Amino acid sequence: MQIIREPAPLRDAVRDLRDAGKRIALVPTMGALHAGHIALVEEGLRRADAVVTSIFVNPKQFGPNEDLDRYPRRERADALLLEKANTTILWAPGVEVMYPDGFATNVSVSGVSEVLDGAARPGHFDGVATVVLKLLNQIRPDVALFGEKDWQQLAVVRRMATDLALDVEIAGVPTVRDDQGLALSSRNAYLDEDELARARTLPRALGEACAAIGKGEPVAGALAAAVARLAEAGFDPIDYVSLRDAETLAPIETLGARPARLLAAARMGNARLIDNLPVTISASPGK
Repeated sequence: MQIIREPAPLRDAVRDLRDAGKRIALVPTMGALHAGHIALVEEGLRRADAVVTSIFVNPKQFGPNEDLDRYPRRERADALLLEKANTTILWAPGVEVMYPDGFATNVSVSGVSEVLDGAARPGHFDGVATVVLKLLNQIRPDVALFGEKDWQQLAVVRRMATDLALDVEIAGVPTVRDDQGLALSSRNAYLDEDELARARTLPRALGEACAAIGKGEPVAGALAAAVARLAEAGFDPIDYVSLRDAETLAPIETLGARPARLLAAARMGNARLIDNLPVTISASPGK
């Protein structure tokens, strides 16, 4: 595995892969890797011949009171994991490489970026879109892979790729969870043992709400029950528990022909956790 930190050798390495006829996958990360990230690399190797994984803690997607300074950074351990997973290139630029003096461009994706996490974290998805577009331009991959845990991020990137006619496939990879259902996240490291146990209420509450909505129970009641269960577990604040159109993220009150997603964000201790699940209409007994 090559570890590259500067644009010129990155261009050379990517050109060599192209000249060899290799199909390239990109896995963008902020490091502090876990099994969810490795699943992205593995899926990349199923879809392409070579995987470029980036590690860049992007300051543009952190708000002024968020955890940029204490976000976990462990590049050496991450590099060992990526090498074991057969990553071809680790792209690990510094902030001065990604945002050199005079950098003045901001990418904003209207609509899907303005609700849910976009409302709770103003400017967050501008930072995401800006850095992802730059990574796509640097690597020019055939496919880029994103975890479905960050469903809104995936929706934003897909909208940007469509609107800008980017020649890349944006692929979502199912959320990887621990043996009790909690979505794996780098920020889970902020939780102590008790908080971790209580945090597992999040996927359970969402699962119960999805089942209730799928059976035709009122959406408002199912969402209220989920919020109450999260509050009882000690989540505070609960930013949202919301049923949305899976593509546009427009709020919906009843299930229809279009795919729906139940999304939530809430804080447990020092960790702000997000999760989501698909919602489908349950088949009637006997059908």
